[in-house]
Amino acid sequence: MSDHVTRIQAEWARERPDVDVSPQGVIGRLHRLAGHLTEQLCVVYRRFGLREGEFDVLAALRRAGHPFERAPGELAQFTMVTTGAMTKRLDRLERDGLVTRRRSAADGRARVVALTKAGRELIDRAFAEHMANERRLLGALTPEEAALLETLLTSWLSHYES
Repeated sequence: MSDHVTRIQAEWARERPDVDVSPQGVIGRLHRLAGHLTEQLCVVYRRFGLREGEFDVLAALRRAGHPFERAPGELAQFTMVTTGAMTKRLDRLERDGLVTRRRSAADGRARVVALTKAGRELIDRAFAEHMANERRLLGALTPEEAALLETLLTSWLSHYES
């Protein structure tokens, strides 16, 4: 099969035959696929009035279990953003009534972010639709292909997140 990456590799092979461009076969395709997948995932987030990062924050709070709270720094770590970016996300989510912020009972200097009832209801609906969307996106692969891809990606990712 020919795709965009195949054409790029052919051009580089013509222009720089001295350079092995085979890594583009994997990296280039993953990079392009990530863009397509993100676009498709964001369709669901937007249906619920959320951006990708806001969905991530609400999901991280929901996964925390009752009482659905985490420290802002912990949320930033889970969602891999700076504390400044997290503050902006939390400001919007708080303005929309989806989270609250308060001082920690254990340490008066620390803050705690919690899902509101509205935030929990929204993320529960959004997450169910998000999983249906991901299932649809994986439908392009056979179950065996999806399982093999998961194994390969898990192995590769573990080298960076060990």
